Amino acid sequence: MNVEAAIKTEKKLPIGRRTIIHLMLINNRINEVIVNALKPYEVSLQQFNVLRILRGQQGIPANLGTLNERMVSKMSNTTRLVDKLILKGYVERNICPSNRRKVEISITSSGFQALEKMDKAVEAAEQELMQHFSKEELLSLNTLLDKI
Repeated sequence: MNVEAAIKTEKKLPIGRRTIIHLMLINNRINEVIVNALKPYEVSLQQFNVLRILRGQQGIPANLGTLNERMVSKMSNTTRLVDKLILKGYVERNICPSNRRKVEISITSSGFQALEKMDKAVEAAEQELMQHFSKEELLSLNTLLDKI
């Protein structure tokens, strides 16, 4: 991707600024591809993330704090995301019997089944995005990105 062409400038950008803009453009492209992969399932990327977190709980309910901690995108309104997933039948919310102020959220069997289908679509999207990289290049890229 040519950053200057993408932002329609002929001015030479300082390398740090160019790198940041490049990362932002790549982030937008990744989001676009994955959002399109999830579109047939009518879930957002953030809802998909909540479902994956709940699956990772291995049957142990999570609370909103746990979901917030583990979310990739921290800007989400987790309560709203959970409400939408409840309406789809993918998660359920229960009041903890021992502490009525504590809300427990679990993935439903319908949520598991839908998530398995979504996983395949997202995996295909990820492979499409990464197809031009070797494993060694991806390892190097991750090492570099860990420095940020």
